[in-house]
Amino acid sequence: MGHCFSHLSKTDRFKIEALLAAKHTPREIADQLKVHVSTIYREKKRARTVFMNSDLTYEERYNPDLAEARYRENLTAKGGGLKIGNDRAFAEFIEHKIIDDHLSPAAALASIQLEGKTFETSICRVTLYSYIEKGVFLNLTVKHLPIKPHKKRKYKRVVIKRPPKGDSIEKRPEEVDTRQTFGHWEMDTVYSGKKTAPDTLLVLTERLTREELIEKMPDRTQESTVEAFNRIRARFKGCFSLVFKTVTVDNGVEFLDVEGLERPGQEDATKLFFCHPYCSSERGSNENQNRMIRRHHPKGTSFADVTPEEIADLEAWINNYPRQLLGWKTSEMLFQEYLAGIM
Repeated sequence: MGHCFSHLSKTDRFKIEALLAAKHTPREIADQLKVHVSTIYREKKRARTVFMNSDLTYEERYNPDLAEARYRENLTAKGGGLKIGNDRAFAEFIEHKIIDDHLSPAAALASIQLEGKTFETSICRVTLYSYIEKGVFLNLTVKHLPIKPHKKRKYKRVVIKRPPKGDSIEKRPEEVDTRQTFGHWEMDTVYSGKKTAPDTLLVLTERLTREELIEKMPDRTQESTVEAFNRIRARFKGCFSLVFKTVTVDNGVEFLDVEGLERPGQEDATKLFFCHPYCSSERGSNENQNRMIRRHHPKGTSFADVTPEEIADLEAWINNYPRQLLGWKTSEMLFQEYLAGIM
């Protein structure tokens, strides 16, 4: 039987070219090379090239050199068997977490342990990314992965000569920088950017646990900001000053009613600190979480069309997202632990 069931050699491919040129059928070629006839059919499809004949006509023919090159390329790309095997339950769980719950592959894997799931299959993050890129999953493709951030274009820095209306971040306690104590927040607004869509989200991020709080506002005025912040106060009635020791904001006009936001001397008072102009990195946690919001509501989204239920779902999604920097715990888990400690 010769080399039946073995791979074709480069010499075999040149024989195939000569036999095809002599008008031999695939069956005849297979018999001569002692291979299955389907091997010849596959080989013919592997590398077809258009040649120009002496009479200036064109003809599509089998190219043995190209076929050999593609064979070698496939050998290089070939790896071990798929670890996912026939574990359909594992595949469906991963697809659900990434497609429906919008988790990253790493977070999807971490959620297996968080939810107490067990599967026959166990793979690492790198392998999961590789499977997605190779199209191993039935429904999951690279289009479902979180969008990588684009490099921000450079802006000409404008020097702001006026000082902040409240205290500068330079006066903020050093313990806030270390992220070792609970109750220090960063606050920002997320908005459409379109003049026809003034509705805005007031977003707060706790620096230690990365807990996210979101309130919808009709616009970015100081009055609306104070009202939204007071709704946050109502959520934590009786312990607000313990949970909100400091709040760091940028120099946006919506945060200029310092007294209305701080309520100095009252039971539910807090302390505001203002970042340096054009230094969003001083609210790094806030900025990172804003990107998570943009996964669901890209720039240009009209928040007028976003319902309170959708806002609550978005807040819950962020707070229940497994995070590597938290040891693959969620913000909500840690936040509730610290909250229980001060109640």
